[in-house]
Amino acid sequence: MKKVYPCIIGLGYVGLPLFVALKKKFKITGYDIDKSRVSELKKYLDRNREFKKKDLKLNKGSLITSSHNEIKNSNFYIVTVPTPIKKNKLPDLDHVKSAFKLISKYIKSGDIIILESTVYPGTTLDVCKNILKKNNRKTNFFIGYSSERINPGDKTNNIKNISKVVSIDAGNKIISCVKKVYKSVSKKIVFTKKVNEAELSKLIENTQRDLNIGLMNEIMILCEKAKIDFNEVLRLASTKWNFLNFKPGLVGGHCLPVDPYYLSHYAKKLKFETKITLAARKTNNFMEKFIFKKIIFELKKLKNFKKKKIVILGLTYKPNVPDSRNSLAINIHKKLKKIIKNIKAYDPIIENSFAKKNNIYKNFKNISNSEIFIILVKHKEIFKSIKFAKRNKKMIIDPLSLI
Repeated sequence: MKKVYPCIIGLGYVGLPLFVALKKKFKITGYDIDKSRVSELKKYLDRNREFKKKDLKLNKGSLITSSHNEIKNSNFYIVTVPTPIKKNKLPDLDHVKSAFKLISKYIKSGDIIILESTVYPGTTLDVCKNILKKNNRKTNFFIGYSSERINPGDKTNNIKNISKVVSIDAGNKIISCVKKVYKSVSKKIVFTKKVNEAELSKLIENTQRDLNIGLMNEIMILCEKAKIDFNEVLRLASTKWNFLNFKPGLVGGHCLPVDPYYLSHYAKKLKFETKITLAARKTNNFMEKFIFKKIIFELKKLKNFKKKKIVILGLTYKPNVPDSRNSLAINIHKKLKKIIKNIKAYDPIIENSFAKKNNIYKNFKNISNSEIFIILVKHKEIFKSIKFAKRNKKMIIDPLSLI
């Protein structure tokens, strides 16, 4: 491959950081089916609040588009589309399949395609490769996998500073080309020719974290029932040299609530029933009910609490990110709204279109006259609201105060 022309398929939390990094050294195409997202990025606006205007300015020859025919001149495709689960908790590969069907219309001999979406082993070499082969039986393309490790809101462990796992089973020239591209993204490349192993490594990263948080959630609930100080228990336990310092909390987002199901599905395909993989899912999902009950318990201490002016503070899946995917805070708000019809919600950083669609206030003035403030997600901006509530002697319910 003489000259590399990368194309990023999907410009979300994973794709956009790749695009921003690669456009510094390559003429690159960024493609997304979301026309409003493309329109925003062309105006140098990132709804995810990860990049500023100066980061999004394009060099000559690069473009962002929602027109699929504009990807045809690319020769190095990186697919970064969502991989959610269905209602029955099975993997949903529809976005991946659509992306590869699109690429299959344009790939040429010698082209390289890398999947970065989180999937179970065999997806790249079986599902995706077969889609490409179906329309290109005589085309000699190369396909590989690289696990994404984007942590929204994390300015320290960003894409430049993390180790990037990259896998492709090809000759030295292709491997050299792949490494060259990814070295423009991350300082350290961890390379392997074993694609299935790379896919599985991504799943266990998040499943391990889910399990550890689930254990802490369970211990926290146990401490509450036993009337034992959980924070003191944690302080004492953490003095041991090999104690893993995980914190309890609401587990949301696109990775932890999803990836264990991908891993479990893969095991079932091999007729192997896992006993630990999904162990934390029940506990971590139960936290929604646990926190909801704590809020209702506090509210019922008041007379006519349903007539009070109540507001929820923070609705995204974790602090300081606008991402609302799989947010348990949103689910808690919906449950409360069934009981308290006039309850309001405030989140200053949640994505604008989602806020508008769900009547979530972003301006503190709209909720400042509330009598009861219920804290669910502690964004930096939320601390200003908490200070205001304390200063004006408003009632504050902080069900996550242990966390």
